[in-house]
Amino acid sequence: MINPMQQVVIATRKRDSDAVIAALQNAGVLHLKPITGGPLNTGTLAGPDAQSRREDERLLARVESTTAELGSYRPAPAPLPAEDSWADLIEQAAVPVAALARARQELQADLDAEATYGDAVRALSRLAGGLDRSRRVATVPFLLQPTDNVAELEAALNETLRDRHALATETVGQNRVGLIATLTGDRDAARAALGRVRLGELRLPGRFDRLSLSEAAEQMEQIARSGEARQRELNAERDRLAQAHAPVLYAIRDVLKDRVAVHDVRAVAARGKYSLALQGYVPEDRAAALKAALAPFGDAVSYELHAVDEHHDALVPVELKNNGYVRPFQVVMGLMSPPKYGSFDPTWVVALFFPLFFGIIIADIAYGLMFLAFGLWLLGKARRNEGWDLSFMGAYIPPATLRDLGFVTNVMAAWTIVWGFLTGEFFGTLLEHVHFFYINPELLDRLWGWTGLTFPVDPYKAKEGYYEGFLPIVFPRLETEYFSNVALVFALLFGILQVLWGWAIRIQQGIKHKDSVHTWEGIALFGGVGALVLLAFISRAAKDFGALSNFADPRVWLMFLGFAAFIVGWLRVIKHFPLLPIELLSQGGAVVSYARIFAVGLVSAILAKLCTDLGWSLYESLGFLGLLLGLLVGVILHFFVLALTLIGHILQPIRLHMVEFLNPTGFNTETSPRYNPLRRLSPTQGQVK
Repeated sequence: MINPMQQVVIATRKRDSDAVIAALQNAGVLHLKPITGGPLNTGTLAGPDAQSRREDERLLARVESTTAELGSYRPAPAPLPAEDSWADLIEQAAVPVAALARARQELQADLDAEATYGDAVRALSRLAGGLDRSRRVATVPFLLQPTDNVAELEAALNETLRDRHALATETVGQNRVGLIATLTGDRDAARAALGRVRLGELRLPGRFDRLSLSEAAEQMEQIARSGEARQRELNAERDRLAQAHAPVLYAIRDVLKDRVAVHDVRAVAARGKYSLALQGYVPEDRAAALKAALAPFGDAVSYELHAVDEHHDALVPVELKNNGYVRPFQVVMGLMSPPKYGSFDPTWVVALFFPLFFGIIIADIAYGLMFLAFGLWLLGKARRNEGWDLSFMGAYIPPATLRDLGFVTNVMAAWTIVWGFLTGEFFGTLLEHVHFFYINPELLDRLWGWTGLTFPVDPYKAKEGYYEGFLPIVFPRLETEYFSNVALVFALLFGILQVLWGWAIRIQQGIKHKDSVHTWEGIALFGGVGALVLLAFISRAAKDFGALSNFADPRVWLMFLGFAAFIVGWLRVIKHFPLLPIELLSQGGAVVSYARIFAVGLVSAILAKLCTDLGWSLYESLGFLGLLLGLLVGVILHFFVLALTLIGHILQPIRLHMVEFLNPTGFNTETSPRYNPLRRLSPTQGQVK
């Protein structure tokens, strides 16, 4: 749910403003909103305030660039040094850190150049045989693809230079390198000959371009021998500098951020010669904290709290407040902007259906156990207050986020295991091969016979014991010959539910906000989508249009009622939405989009089945050796299949919620800023954070 907000206006004497702002920072509950217009000054600071802000921002930029170059995350806290020493302490760290950063950058450039060009340069140096050092002879290196014809280049050189050149090539890896030696005055002619046969001179990057081939080869050889050791030395030096300077730098940085925040508060406030006024928002359940922070100032501070008018107040911040199960799924909602204040918070819907859809798609006990192990690993790191350093992606996940991700992963794993039992899948069909899971036609007839299906019994399979085992499969999605339609309709039912639900929310929000346009738009599309769904069911997917005239069927009356609602609603909003019939067809497509749950899940199951069946066939063909080989092949294939398809299995359920479900609600067209209260980063005086 969206946490209710109250609007607050605060006025104080200018001489008390620093203390009041500090108290608001300590309380950490007020989300500020800029004051614009009016007789008091607003916006950019001037005079001594502006000078103080520039100096604080300069020091803050310097300390932040230094901590970024150190590459360290927040270390153990350190006492804050005296203010008059901050500039010197920052420079004492910034100068060696900047020099080290340049050295690391240059070394990394050298390592990249050696990895890319090292073998080619060494081969070219051998071909040159020292001629590259001569003042009279020019050498022109180039690269050859396997399909390039050296004879064409030789002909072009003979045409221009006749016998005043030499050409040599050598194979390096998958390609070849070549070298043209000619008189210094003929260098441009040799380059022109290369151009005529669609080849180009090899130019080395950076400082190597100024060196001869022999010198470049020597330098790259030295880099290959000692570059990694030098890189370790520089990294160790960076760690040493981080240990020496990072704690103090972070302490100074936090105080500077707090001071810059004070300047920001003044910039968004209304300022008079003797007074300062602030406005913002505070959650209802934290209004007491705001009052307690301002109480010590007595009559020196005047403030007023009143309820937010969600129909007219603009830029009201949003804070989501959900129960213990739903709250971790706010990390999934973090991929989107917050909902409009006073509208619908879909987090609980995502918490209910996202892991369910994921479980239906994967539906494999073994995969579910793997996800469960990963989720427990994430929770273990969070319990130890450890983050996850994903430096190869330039990211760091703090412990609080890991806790939420671990919980979400475990819920996804639980649904995956549950659906794995229903589909009878464990690494695909592994447990079917050992007759732990099996197909029971009689049971399936009792479960699904109401759909009109009769599950056939294959005499050959019956003879082979295919219909015998320990646990029967109740959702046999791999039996595509006779169960695909049921599985497909089952997936589409979620689409019918969520798309209609989305338009029902649109109607409810329109009524709540007294917005007749959106109300009638919702009525039109709720009725129209419902009518299309009934049309498909009554006509049995366009196989029996005669059933549409059977008025003894109440579904027919509901269908016509839905189309009538669409026509009436469209006529009420035709000025705003003249193309609503096209949108109706689009919403019908949104329902069909939920077939992804069936299609993506079936592909996942078939791939897992193929991996296991291949390994099992090796066991049946080669005995014990085949068992070992089959296990190895099966594990490798399952790993690659899961790695290649996992992102899609996660993104598809997210997409269904973010697009098909939330578009009708208006979630994606209106948003509000996130609740971001004024907070203190540095410890209060006498404390260490």
